[in-house]
Amino acid sequence: MKLIYLTFLLIIPLTFKAQSEFNAIDYSVTLGDLETKIFDKDSTANALVIYEYGNSYIDDRTFKLVSEVKRKIKIINSKGFDKATITVILYNDGKKKEKLRNVVATTYNLKGTSVVHTKLRDSEIFEERYNDNYTLAKFTLPNINEGSVLTYSYTTESPYVFNYKGWEFQDDIPKLYSEYNTSIPANYEYHIKLVGFLKLKVNQSNIERYCLTVNGGGYSDCTISKYVMEDVPAYKEEDYTTTKDNYLAKIGYELNTVKLFDGRIDKISKTWKDVDKELRSDNRFGKQLNVNISNDSFISETDDLKRAENIYSYVQNEYTWNENFNIFGDTSVRDLLKNKSGNVSEINILLHNLLEENNIAVKPVLLSTRANGFATKLFPVISEFNYLIVQATINNKTYLLDATDSYLPFGELPFRCLNQDGRLLDFKKGSSWIDVTPGKTSTIQYKVDLKLEEDILVGKLYTTATGYQALPLKKSYYNNKTTYINEYKERYPSILFTDHKVTSKGKSSDMYLEEFGIEYATEDIGGKLYINPFLFKLLEENPLKLKERTYPIDFGYKDAYLYTLKIDLDKNYEILEIPKELKISLPNNKGLLIFSTKIVEGSIILYFKFNFKETIYNPEYYESLKQFMGTIVDIQKNSLIVLKGK
Repeated sequence: MKLIYLTFLLIIPLTFKAQSEFNAIDYSVTLGDLETKIFDKDSTANALVIYEYGNSYIDDRTFKLVSEVKRKIKIINSKGFDKATITVILYNDGKKKEKLRNVVATTYNLKGTSVVHTKLRDSEIFEERYNDNYTLAKFTLPNINEGSVLTYSYTTESPYVFNYKGWEFQDDIPKLYSEYNTSIPANYEYHIKLVGFLKLKVNQSNIERYCLTVNGGGYSDCTISKYVMEDVPAYKEEDYTTTKDNYLAKIGYELNTVKLFDGRIDKISKTWKDVDKELRSDNRFGKQLNVNISNDSFISETDDLKRAENIYSYVQNEYTWNENFNIFGDTSVRDLLKNKSGNVSEINILLHNLLEENNIAVKPVLLSTRANGFATKLFPVISEFNYLIVQATINNKTYLLDATDSYLPFGELPFRCLNQDGRLLDFKKGSSWIDVTPGKTSTIQYKVDLKLEEDILVGKLYTTATGYQALPLKKSYYNNKTTYINEYKERYPSILFTDHKVTSKGKSSDMYLEEFGIEYATEDIGGKLYINPFLFKLLEENPLKLKERTYPIDFGYKDAYLYTLKIDLDKNYEILEIPKELKISLPNNKGLLIFSTKIVEGSIILYFKFNFKETIYNPEYYESLKQFMGTIVDIQKNSLIVLKGK
């Protein structure tokens, strides 16, 4: 069930204070809020949350969960107008439902020296059915202009106490002040999870005695908590990350136990032992792992690893993934055998069963994909998993397998699966967490071997790619070879490509090898030949552009890049200029760049290598990584070899 944000707002009269900055102290609107036109800390911000306040508690009369919200927003420019539309998600189970109450919303505009405020009418609040369980309550504040200040408040009532309301401190616009207050009776024990890398300014709790009473003399104390963040930067998405839900600064709650007033204890959260038992007996999961396939096509192969590879290749090529994500089968393994198409669970359960029948030690592994977010590790939440893979153990070595992609080599997972951890299911010894991060470094190498003939460079390009660097090249080439070559020609229009060959062993090989014949005309200016030695770029532009980043840089795998160039010169040329050598590294030796150019027996030999030794870098490495990648781009753009005819 999704968290539902419930809020109660009070309109506070407009106060007039002569100031030239935002009022982040409280909900009241000041002249400073209206007069200030920009946000100095983030010049790209289209809108800004000046102040927001939340409060959730159990009502001591109705015993419903009440949540109140107040929010004050500055609209900086027209691109921020979308922040004037508010959506509140309300849940119902057909018997009970959540309710939205006390909506109060006002738009403030400064017209000359006068303040004009426009209130939202009750008739402008709409509800629309999203599905059987969710209703969307929506309203848009009126009279929005650049420079407007918006205030809105609302309250929600929920009968679902187990679904205590979380709070998002971070959004895609900056926030000056964000406060969340909670009152949780001692009857309810929650797992509380703070997500993200931002620090709380205030994190305090105390006990309030007799906060909740019932007829008959029963009572409960409450834990009163206050959480505050200040100067919260906008969450801006950039390359090398998973879903923002992994890192958006927020607090969430999961009910663990309920202590009833008569002394009974109701255990809500399950243990992994409970979940293992349920999965083992589930008709769509555990029962499917025991389906006998009765395929003896692989018995003749006596080598365990080769037999496993043959089974893996068979499932890859005979069965098609329908691109549905689910750890439970939509149908059954036997239906997959008949239809030749199924979801990820069905295909990999088939792989699991075939391997097991052929005496390969296997276990299923539950995953949450990169786009789905991290699965909670403190306690089991089975709904957070959306993917199933297989772990095979052969000759004391483990392999993680996924047969949904026919381009994957044995032992390599799709990139979508590289989300740090998976839950290995062992129904005899109990499940456990395992690391699914690839151990091998993925590499790509361009080797350019040329000879200068008058003012034309003629020779060969050799490309070698492994692992996740090879995967997109293989898919592009084997999907459409003509289009693949034409894309090379379009990307490098100044180079003539001939005689293309791929020399690696098929589309599921762990390596991709290709070669081109190439010709490249140098630039002759005043009798001097100017050559940019990087005919092929390893990194076209710096992908890291943010001023600051509050979440990790997640590559998913370690990778390394190598570019070598050799130009054979004849005796008619002398070398006037070659690039300077450079060697730099990331802090704590987390990455290395080496660039050198040498003259050896009439040839120019250039060597350029850089690597990233970690799969994930914490945000404190962001500035170093940005400079590191910027240097890579600068070297490729600005390096120059200058020759002159003798």
